[in-house]
Amino acid sequence: MQAAKLGRSVAVVERMEMIGGNCTHKGTIPSKALRFAVFQVANLLTSRLVDSEALAKARSFSNLRRSARSVIERQVDMRQSFYDRNSVPVYDGHAKFRDPHTIDIYDELGGKRTLTAKTFVIATGSRPFRPPEIDFDHPLVHDSDTILDLQETPRSISVFGAGVIGCEYASMFRNIGVKVNLINTREKLLEFLDDEIIDALSYHLRDRGVIIRHRELYDRVEPVDNGVILHLKSGKQIKTDILLWAAGRTGNTNDLGLETVGIEPDSRGLLHVDEHFRTSAEHIYAVGDVIGQPSLASAAYVQGRYAAFHLVHGECERALIEDIPTGIYTSPEISSLGKTERELTEMGVPYEVGQSTFKSLARAQITGQTVGMLKLLFHRETLQLLGIHCFGANASEIIHIGQAIMSQPGEQNSLRYFVNSTFNYPTMAEAYRVAALNGLNRLF
Repeated sequence: MQAAKLGRSVAVVERMEMIGGNCTHKGTIPSKALRFAVFQVANLLTSRLVDSEALAKARSFSNLRRSARSVIERQVDMRQSFYDRNSVPVYDGHAKFRDPHTIDIYDELGGKRTLTAKTFVIATGSRPFRPPEIDFDHPLVHDSDTILDLQETPRSISVFGAGVIGCEYASMFRNIGVKVNLINTREKLLEFLDDEIIDALSYHLRDRGVIIRHRELYDRVEPVDNGVILHLKSGKQIKTDILLWAAGRTGNTNDLGLETVGIEPDSRGLLHVDEHFRTSAEHIYAVGDVIGQPSLASAAYVQGRYAAFHLVHGECERALIEDIPTGIYTSPEISSLGKTERELTEMGVPYEVGQSTFKSLARAQITGQTVGMLKLLFHRETLQLLGIHCFGANASEIIHIGQAIMSQPGEQNSLRYFVNSTFNYPTMAEAYRVAALNGLNRLF
């Protein structure tokens, strides 16, 4: 859309049956719609306002998934209208480079179409990494794509891989009463987060009943008649109704003819790009999950816009792709932006902390969502915001208030904004005022 608005003649090639990519059909949209449905069922579980038969029907995985279908349909229609409005044709099929400026498009009926272009943007996304020794055709063995097609809610599940996807699904399944084993290959959950947020997530998952096992490597997966046995290198054996494999992703770069243009994916199928998202072939850009971290839909959008600006004008404002917030949809949510305490300590930056616990906020008390906190990291001398970390209900929304101030230049990025501004009461937003006052009170 950005390239079209800048006056370029643009075409899109899409291999999937409907436009929208993994974000719309297999990742962000269906999983977050599922999460909201799970949240509603969890409320029914605690309120006990319905009988057991109605509750069992609500907990059915197929019923939980139903709400996502209408959202997906609306997303597809909306995106199609964007293409139509901007006169961007969408070609169905699989694209493959013939030479540096020519692609062949193969459709499902065996037809072939050829397009030529001055520049290309590869935005093919990624898929779950599947070790060849694991039988993913078995009905009890799933990855993050196939787990969405469950027909019945299991009684127990093992989630191997405690990254963002693993933690989100572990949280969702536990909220509908499923026994969850979360197997982590690392020392801590989500190590890129602030340590205090990691500790809070670990505590609340365990408090909900999730069994977390750190520093474990898998040996083999053994499907049996009544479940799946996960054999770990440590000698542990964990048997559950189903297994969700959530350990890593692979870039969708196979059979694109990249060898004809001198582009070589890494061992995980990901493409290396420079600071302007150009591959080793300078007229070919790559954005989104196919280039790896941060692997966020929000990041993919701005990377695409940046690439379009750069390929047209040869430059683009760097602020567009810097300081992208992290949004993790566990229960409660997590969102963060900027530096962690660990990073600031290693850098030798004189910082201070301002905190607000949600249990002290009137709005949280009213809604009953009192679990969580907002944490502001700021420079002791300049009061400049250095990091924002939020754990709790609506964290992914709350983070953007601080983001607006943190993105301001020079002295305009100041903790004092939050104490010199009036916040509606009661709101979750006033957590910023409370956290700012808490931080200022620590100064001497």
